Amino acid sequence: MALLLTGLWAPAAGAAGDPRSAGRTGSAWLPYWGDVDAAYRDALRHASQLHTVSPFWYETSDDTIVKGHTGAGRRDIIDGLHDAGIDVVPTVTETLGAVAMAEMMHDPQRRRDHVDTLLDLVESRSYDGLDLDYEAMALTGDQEDRDRVRTGYNALVKELCARLHDRDKQCVVTVLARVRGSGRAFDYERLGGIVDRFRIMGYDLHWSGGEAGPLSARDWYDEFLRYATDTVPRHKIEVAFPGYGWDWISGVTGHAAHLTWKEAEALREREDADYLFDEVSGTPHFTYRKDGEEHEVWYQDARGVRAQLPLLRKYGVRGTGLWALGFEDPGFWAALREA
Repeated sequence: MALLLTGLWAPAAGAAGDPRSAGRTGSAWLPYWGDVDAAYRDALRHASQLHTVSPFWYETSDDTIVKGHTGAGRRDIIDGLHDAGIDVVPTVTETLGAVAMAEMMHDPQRRRDHVDTLLDLVESRSYDGLDLDYEAMALTGDQEDRDRVRTGYNALVKELCARLHDRDKQCVVTVLARVRGSGRAFDYERLGGIVDRFRIMGYDLHWSGGEAGPLSARDWYDEFLRYATDTVPRHKIEVAFPGYGWDWISGVTGHAAHLTWKEAEALREREDADYLFDEVSGTPHFTYRKDGEEHEVWYQDARGVRAQLPLLRKYGVRGTGLWALGFEDPGFWAALREA
């Protein structure tokens, strides 16, 4: 096994049952690119609302290899988050895709080797658990491949969670919204019965590779939350909000440029574009022209979060998330407090 790097759960300062975690209903991802230190300071400023931060530090591309991105495992960040009462549960992504992942997960020895590698990662630092964000396997292959992924992933997560729990560590999964044909590679009911927290990506309804439109929408939230709360215990569910947007060239499908909220607002002001708010979806947007081409920008801000939070309340979901620290409208945090 190769791990390439640059307790009891409750004693961790922000863990469930710790008085300092009272009222903390949020988690957030910390990106490894951009101004990482600013993102870290963002987490510290809002520690009273965060029970967990997941540094987006690791990627697996083989049964027994987990590679760390630039800055992975920084002890100053881990220690600083712990001192602020925040659990540190790093995220691991995968690049293998549906066919390769299904083959690995259905082979008991290869699956065990993969779990061993993930456990080595957890033990490499004072981490409080692990978040699996295995998306490539859910977005590639055909329906038969994804069916094999679904059953194989159940087996992988069951084995990983059991062994993490033996070490008093948290077991978390991040999944696509199960609605409108998306997210079928994830067995909500089985996974929801196994994991400690079940994170749903409440963004990229429209994404960089598709047509322009809102990243999230009220009716979309209503659909996936109805299904999720029918199959997963409500107290385990977290819905992650976007702190970013996409900039499309009108008439061109795909290849949209990524913008943080700050970048989107700076662009809107620079281009003297009108702030528009789509009441149906609950998201802001604007248009502008550059080099003779019309651009369409959709993103999310605090006003939009306020518009969509009632959907979480409707289904009794208190857990929230943010993709990602340093991306968001600063008013996002006040919006969550008001919920």
